[in-house]
Amino acid sequence: MKLAAAMVGSLKADMRAEMRRLKRAVPDGVKAAGDGLKGSLRKQVVSAGLGARLSRTWRGRTYPNSGHDAASLVWSKAPRIVRALAEGAVIKGKGGRWLAIPTPAAPKRGVDGKRITPATFPVERHGPLRMVRRSGRTALLVVDGVRISAATGRVARRAKGGGRTKSGSYRRGIATVAMFVLVRQVRLRRRLDVARVTERWTRRLPALIRRQIRT
Repeated sequence: MKLAAAMVGSLKADMRAEMRRLKRAVPDGVKAAGDGLKGSLRKQVVSAGLGARLSRTWRGRTYPNSGHDAASLVWSKAPRIVRALAEGAVIKGKGGRWLAIPTPAAPKRGVDGKRITPATFPVERHGPLRMVRRSGRTALLVVDGVRISAATGRVARRAKGGGRTKSGSYRRGIATVAMFVLVRQVRLRRRLDVARVTERWTRRLPALIRRQIRT
């Protein structure tokens, strides 16, 4: 009887010790899974060529709570952009207006360093934009009488007097250059697979918890 009681007491002590290890291991394992998921999603954004800035919008937080109900939350501070890149989307101009897509010749930045758009286009430096409609093709916004930089491939300062000769033709190296392509809508293809990455880290969670128990 004493031996049986001692065995039972030892078993209970072992179980309590195991439960304590499990209580420590679950939050640590969940945190490792959350951190891994956040890191993988950030890498996916960069690998897709979408830039480090968008990748850093992925954030994570772990809630240890009590017992075995720990949780990790991973979210993006740019949810609409991420959803469009993960699901694909059709982007249309508001109110039926055109969407203006910069050409490679357009300046990198607009007025005051803002993102280049027709509204921020540096007119004082390059001249006014002019719309060119083309039958059966996309319309364009162009600037007249400018030179393209041989070093950058982008539009340089507008030529004095519009760059024309007395006969009205452009001087050598001066031309009309397209700055924006105008379209009614753009179909955004899928670039991210958030569900696949999430599923992979969900499957790894039990192993991460077991690893914490052994440490």
